[in-house]
Amino acid sequence: MAECASEISNTAGPVEAKEELLDECDSIWKQIEEGQSKLMLQGTETLPPSDTKLSLLMLRWKALTVDVRQQQARNPELISTNPDVLLELGKEELQKVKNDLETVLSTLRLKNKRLEEDLKREQQWNEEQKQILETLNKMEEEANTEVEHPSTKSLKTRELNGLKNKLLKIETYKKELLSALGEFLDKHFPLPEEDENTEKKNSSAEPAVQLITLQEILEMLINTLMTTPHKPYITINESFWPPYIEVLLRHGVALRHPEDPNRIRLQAYHM
Repeated sequence: MAECASEISNTAGPVEAKEELLDECDSIWKQIEEGQSKLMLQGTETLPPSDTKLSLLMLRWKALTVDVRQQQARNPELISTNPDVLLELGKEELQKVKNDLETVLSTLRLKNKRLEEDLKREQQWNEEQKQILETLNKMEEEANTEVEHPSTKSLKTRELNGLKNKLLKIETYKKELLSALGEFLDKHFPLPEEDENTEKKNSSAEPAVQLITLQEILEMLINTLMTTPHKPYITINESFWPPYIEVLLRHGVALRHPEDPNRIRLQAYHM
C-alpha cells in the first residue's frame, strides 16, 4: 500500500504543481483588480469646484506614493517553491533560448553561404587572370626568341599576326555593335527634353545634374562585369535617370543588390 501511494503522489506531482501555479496567479490577479477598483473609487470622489485638476493630481500622487512605499517594503518573492513548477518554468525558458539560438544559427548559415559564393567567384576570376598572364608571358617569350633568332620565325609569326588580325576584327565589330546600340537607344530611349531641365533649374537654386544616356549606363555595367566579375555592382547616383533604371530592372537586364538598393549589376547571361 505504501508503494502504491508513493507512485500515485509521484505521477500527480506535475499536475498539482500546475494547479498551484494557477491558484497563485488567480490570487495575484484578484489583488491587482482590488487595487484598481480602489484607485477608481478615489478618482471619482466628489471634489470642490475650485482647483479640480489640482485635487485630482494630488489624489493620484498620494495613491502612487502609497503604492511605491508598499513595493519598497516588500521583499522579492519566489514564483513558487515547488520544484516541479520551477522545473516547468526552466524548461520554457530553455526552449525560448533554443529557438533564439536556432534563428541566429540559420542567419549565420545564410551569410556563410553568400560568402562562399563570393569566394568562388573571386577564385574563378583569379584563375582567369592567371591564365591570361601566362598566355601573355608565353607570347612575349616567343616574340623575344623570334627577335633573337630571326631564322626560326615562320609559323609562330604567322600565328601571332593571325591573332592580331582577329583581335582587330573583334574590336571593329564591337565598335559597330556599340554604334548600332547607341542609335537604337537614342531613338527609342532618349533623355528628357531640355525644357524640363530648364524649368527645374529655374525652380531650384542648385544647378541641375547632367544626366547620362542609357548606352553609357549599359557600357558601365558591361565593363564592370568583365573587368571585375567578383565585384560586378555599380553605384547609382543623381546622374542616373530613374526611368532608365526601372526599364533595366523590369526587363531583367540588370539586378539590384540584395542589401543595398542603390547598387545594380548586369545580368550574367554568359554564365
